[in-house]
Amino acid sequence: MSSDNFNIDLDRKGRLGFPEVIFGQSKTVEQLKSILAYHQQQAIPALATKVQAEKAQPLLAEFPEAFFDEESGVFGLNLNDSNKTDPAIVIVSGGTSDAYVVNEVFYTLRYLGVTASRIQDVGVSGLHRLMNRLEEIKTYKIIIAVAGFEAALPTVLGGLVAQPIIAVPTSVGYGVAAEGQVALHSLLASCANGITVVNIDNGYGAAIAAFRMLHTFKPNQP
Repeated sequence: MSSDNFNIDLDRKGRLGFPEVIFGQSKTVEQLKSILAYHQQQAIPALATKVQAEKAQPLLAEFPEAFFDEESGVFGLNLNDSNKTDPAIVIVSGGTSDAYVVNEVFYTLRYLGVTASRIQDVGVSGLHRLMNRLEEIKTYKIIIAVAGFEAALPTVLGGLVAQPIIAVPTSVGYGVAAEGQVALHSLLASCANGITVVNIDNGYGAAIAAFRMLHTFKPNQP
């Protein structure tokens, strides 16, 4: 479906196994209303990421049944609720300040019908916190590790667990942390082999990567 302002990729789920997600940060309220209205008319779930709070308020007035997480900027219509009680994915974060990315991962997976667990504030500045949860972390199939500052958490996990690790550098940090540039470069140069690294604050990208891994042997299965 297309208009002068948007062209929805309705075939993406058939091709790739997951539907299109709306990047809300650079879209106007009116553009978002039009796109969400189409999804609502077709009874298709919709997810928009990076939606600013000032945009969310008129959107919630237009779609009162919608969901908005102010911390992450995730705006959803008819998000899926997975019935799984034994999630395969865990999202591990270095600090409470990383919650905005953790939630973006969590709700993107929920949109895709995938349940995930969250283990937060176990960064390496208090290594015992991570070690206290390590055996629990090892029970999951895929680990998404979210960290700012120098982003040491994914590297440490990479030396302790065998599971695939998707690392998300965040823009949390000050001074030379440079809004996540140090975290990104640190992860790209990590000495822990085989870590997958997505862009700064890209919780959505990490969720999609994890979804693809889960469905490696189930092509085109939502």
